[in-house]
Amino acid sequence: MDDLDLDFAVTYNGQYIFSKDRVLFTSPISKLHLRHLISYAKKEGTEIALGTKDAMLGSKIMSFGLGSFSQRISRFVPSVLTRTVSQSFNRMVSKVVPQKEEDLLHLMNQPIYQVLMLMTPEESEKAAADFEDLKLTRSNPFASDVINQGNSKLEGIRRVGKEYGFDLNQVMAFGDSDNDLEMLAGVGMSVAMGNGSSSVKEAAKHITTSNQQDGIHKALEHFGVLSSEKVFVSRDYHFNKVKTFHHMMDERTQEEPRAWDLEGATHRAGFKIEELVEFVRAASPSEEDFGQAVSQLHQALDKAAGKVAKKTPAQQDLIGQVDALIDTLYFTYGSFVLMGVDPERIFDIVHQANMGKIFPDGKAHFDPVTHKILKPDNWEEKYAPEPAIKKELQRQLKAYERHKERNKS
Repeated sequence: MDDLDLDFAVTYNGQYIFSKDRVLFTSPISKLHLRHLISYAKKEGTEIALGTKDAMLGSKIMSFGLGSFSQRISRFVPSVLTRTVSQSFNRMVSKVVPQKEEDLLHLMNQPIYQVLMLMTPEESEKAAADFEDLKLTRSNPFASDVINQGNSKLEGIRRVGKEYGFDLNQVMAFGDSDNDLEMLAGVGMSVAMGNGSSSVKEAAKHITTSNQQDGIHKALEHFGVLSSEKVFVSRDYHFNKVKTFHHMMDERTQEEPRAWDLEGATHRAGFKIEELVEFVRAASPSEEDFGQAVSQLHQALDKAAGKVAKKTPAQQDLIGQVDALIDTLYFTYGSFVLMGVDPERIFDIVHQANMGKIFPDGKAHFDPVTHKILKPDNWEEKYAPEPAIKKELQRQLKAYERHKERNKS
């Protein structure tokens, strides 16, 4: 925790959540359930481990199984052989290193937040039927996690969000196992590890490299959470995200302040004009009204050109460009203010949609004729921002209605 400088940790599938200075939530498994699980494991001849606040204890073999070496080895075991390997391993372990029931019962003197049982998927289904009051999930091909019903990684993140003031669509989550599917489906940005299961990769919006290839670090660089090289970092959170986008698209960033040339400035202004026309169209009750509004925009453009020509001479001027762009940004924020819309989360939605235009090879692809950025085949399904923007605006409207109701009472 201290080494990684984490603010909090959601552990044991949401059963034990803590920050640097306090425990935020606990959900220990009852002593009665623990006794039944220990008896069940003894009867079935399966290895079992108990999760305390500090470590998973009670099984030397399970500790080995959680290690990096065995995790690497497990990747080379075909899924069709999982059952055979697991059962053979259990039989061998029970003979060579028999587990002592009294040691497990002694561990029960402290709170236990998760039980790990070495078993096949079929054996997990049978155990789940015998323990309906508990929840069994799988984090690897050889074992099941046992926790209390009603808890999960997603619920754990939701609880932390209530404590720290964020909601699930602001969360980026990484997963590699089927017990991550609920979490990946419930957060704003889901990332599958390269070593993850096929179902995890199908569910996630983005796939990174494996946990042995710095997959998390690479994804954080990809989405602008971490800087990939030594460049200046702004105090403006949104600027840094857009800078990351341009680094991915252009494979470089501009570090020294410089003015745009006329061709580049006209090109960028054209992008803004298109968005302004979309803005006016979204305010037009009919096609006739839209046509009239576009005519007014033409008149406004001609009027602005005459006004500006009288104010300053035509020259390439860094200060003048920056002043105009800041005014544009300020006017945009003002439009949101007058609409009563908070753009914070909407910006993140659009940023994720833009970053989704990166192809599996890690690069942007461009139309050879128009030079516009192309979108991957699954972009509409996974990244199109309109549904998420609609959901966020509905959230803001509901928040306002709740505020009105509270003021009435």
